[in-house]
Amino acid sequence: MPKKWFQNWFNSPYYHILYHQRNDEEAEFFIDNLCAYLKPGTDSRLLDIACGRGRHAVYLNKKGYDVTGIDLSFSSIRFAQQFENEKLHFYVHDMRYLFYINYFDIAFNLFTSFGYFETEKDHVNALKTFRKSLKKDGILVLDYFNTEKILRNLTQQEVKHVDGIDFYISKKVAAGKIIKSISFEHKNKDFSFKEEVKAFTFADFQTMFEKSGFKILNHFGDHSLNAFDETRSDRLIFICSKADA
Repeated sequence: MPKKWFQNWFNSPYYHILYHQRNDEEAEFFIDNLCAYLKPGTDSRLLDIACGRGRHAVYLNKKGYDVTGIDLSFSSIRFAQQFENEKLHFYVHDMRYLFYINYFDIAFNLFTSFGYFETEKDHVNALKTFRKSLKKDGILVLDYFNTEKILRNLTQQEVKHVDGIDFYISKKVAAGKIIKSISFEHKNKDFSFKEEVKAFTFADFQTMFEKSGFKILNHFGDHSLNAFDETRSDRLIFICSKADA
């Protein structure tokens, strides 16, 4: 089986070079706002799904919480494991498959770490595993980009200069996906990677949450947790509980 785009790209060192500007301050600001809103108890167990190198999980742990981070990328998890302690653990794991059951108080899926799979069924299955990992009164936070705004402002071509590398980036919409092609040369070698993320709308999420047993408690449009505006908001952030809770 050839590897999926996300297995190749997220394991590549170039992914972290291109996106190094996703700074800790930004992540901490978002987490501070979410914690002020959700008010997790001091003994809460938190799950960071698709945690990458663990910047959100590490910060949540610094606030005193018991945190588990999971990600498909072996290299990202290996990096994150240097921060482990008694209340912070990282594992290589595919979000579509069962992890812990009825264990976590809050599950976070942040910075558009969703929408990677081919079928709606795969995405619903992933949401079902998120649901099963949560306690009866557990909460899911899912943070996605605002598809509507991206489609309105799609920049077809751009070049980013990072660490002496020129990343040539092009974006297009095809087959219900926003496809970003990234090509560059480094040490006389040519590289090319892709990001393919589903152009999910608010209505798509409503359908998937319903099918997976979640209900939407609230939704926001940015990391300050301001109201969602379809044309102007950068993000689409959902706060969900189990439908039968």
